[in-house]
This record gives sequence, structure tokens and C-alpha cells, in this order.
Amino acid sequence: MRRFALLVLPLLIATPLVAQMVKPGSRNPAAVTGGVYEVDPDHTLIAWHVDHMGFSDYFGIFGSSTGTLTLDPKNPDAAKVDITIPIAKVTTANAGLTAHLLRPGKDGSKPDFFGAAPADARFVSKSVKTSGTRAKITGNLTINGIMRPVVLDAEFVGAGKAAATMGGKENVGFQAKAVIKRSDFGIGFLVPLVSDDVTLVITAAFQK
Repeated sequence: MRRFALLVLPLLIATPLVAQMVKPGSRNPAAVTGGVYEVDPDHTLIAWHVDHMGFSDYFGIFGSSTGTLTLDPKNPDAAKVDITIPIAKVTTANAGLTAHLLRPGKDGSKPDFFGAAPADARFVSKSVKTSGTRAKITGNLTINGIMRPVVLDAEFVGAGKAAATMGGKENVGFQAKAVIKRSDFGIGFLVPLVSDDVTLVITAAFQK
């Protein structure tokens, strides 16, 4: 009984403290401050999914992105974003598939997907059109050395200053979606058994 009490007591003490905590992020756009933000690589994720033979969707993730976001709350349409995505760090739930994505072509031929030591992907915005907390971000996406125009449907998630214990930086976050055709970037392996369309779901976090 005493041992149980020793285990539970810290939880009982901590619960009121947790209940009193207030999330520093606000969904009010007025919380956004202007300036140049850096990508938070630990909290920025680019998830992709494809239709696998008409049976199910298959998912993967790119992380460790870098780049900048320039914001002016008085002129949100002047925002600029430039993000680099390390393709070589792609993650899937299947080690064999991950290895296949990064496998070189046989006998010097073209690889099925990205190949060994692939170049980083990059998205650079060209224009931003905002409407309330939503925006259409038009830009150029480069994958496998091939550049194509892409439109992101983005939504403001929150902004605010982190606690001093968490670095005390100004933060701003967005979610975005887009659909691209992988064949546009030279990745047509198994189309149409595995869909040409790739849906991107992006969680983007920035700090300054």
C-alpha cells in the first residue's frame, strides 16, 4: 500500500500544475509578429501518401527540413517561404521500402525512385494570396533536379512566444496540403499500380 502511495503521489501533485498550464500558442492572427523565421526542423513534418494498388493508402514522412519564412502581419500577401527537404532522410514503416526509395539503379540505369544520395528537395514561394487565416501559396518545387509549379493550400494554426524554459522564441505554425504527380519529377515507377498522384500533408513550424 505504501509503495502504491509513493507511485501515485507525484501524479496527484503534478496534475493540478498541469491543469494550470496555458498553451503559449494562439489561433489569433494578431499574435503573429513580423520578421524572418527559421524552420523548426524538429516540429516540421511533410507526410506523403499514395494509393497502393487500389487496396490501401501508404504513408511516409520527410523531416529535418531547413529554411526561412518572412512575414509582415500588415501585408500577409508579401510573405515568402523557402524550405529545403532532405530526401535522403525519408522515413517509411517498411525498412525494405525505405531502402528501395534510396537504391541506385541497376547497372548504372535510372533508379526506381530517388536513388542513392539524392539531392535535397526545395520549395520556393512565388506568390501568396491570403483570405482570413487561409492562404494559397504558389511556388516552385524541385525534386530530383526537376522544377515544377505547385500550389499549397495553407492554414494558420497558431503563434506566440514559447516559455523561457523552452527557449523563449517567437513561434508560428501552419498546416498545408497539396497534390503533385510524381511522374512530373521523373518518378514513374509502378504507375498506375501505385498512384501517380501523391498527397502532401505539411505541418510547418517556424521560430525566430
